[in-house]
Amino acid sequence: MVKKYDWYPADDEKKTPVRHAPKAPKMRAGVAPGSVLILLAGRFRGKRVVCLKQLKSGLLCVTGPYKINGVPVKRVNQVYTMTTSTKVDVSGVKTDAITDATFAKESKSARTKSQKFFAENAPKKTLTDVRKKLQKEVDTAILGKMKDTMVKKYLGARFSLTKADAPHSMKF
Repeated sequence: MVKKYDWYPADDEKKTPVRHAPKAPKMRAGVAPGSVLILLAGRFRGKRVVCLKQLKSGLLCVTGPYKINGVPVKRVNQVYTMTTSTKVDVSGVKTDAITDATFAKESKSARTKSQKFFAENAPKKTLTDVRKKLQKEVDTAILGKMKDTMVKKYLGARFSLTKADAPHSMKF
């Protein structure tokens, strides 16, 4: 015997999907605050950086320090990093102030056609004083704890591979 229903949903009725808030991905094994990473893509590829923390978006907050290798405090997807076994003490760094909102771009006024065409009239890109202050605080805290000169040279050295190198069999 088949049960009879009094009501059937219409074919054109839309079902609202149940959406969930995306969660930040887990940090890869070996990646922790203070670990030294090698950037694999972007402007600073081949540079060694110090991991500060993981942001709510899942991106890693890293720094060079700027004084050693020119990498500022920036966000990096952990997919574009390679983990090394080297660790740096970052216990004195105040990372509470660093959030995803720290890296948001400021809204600028629209450029005119002449500013787009002539580069000398274009507004200059400047770093805010807040970002400069943050960079200085982070760098002084990390460099204050870094006593070994070899670690400083290691962070300053660029990573590269040659034709015969096999990165999957190397120990970093």
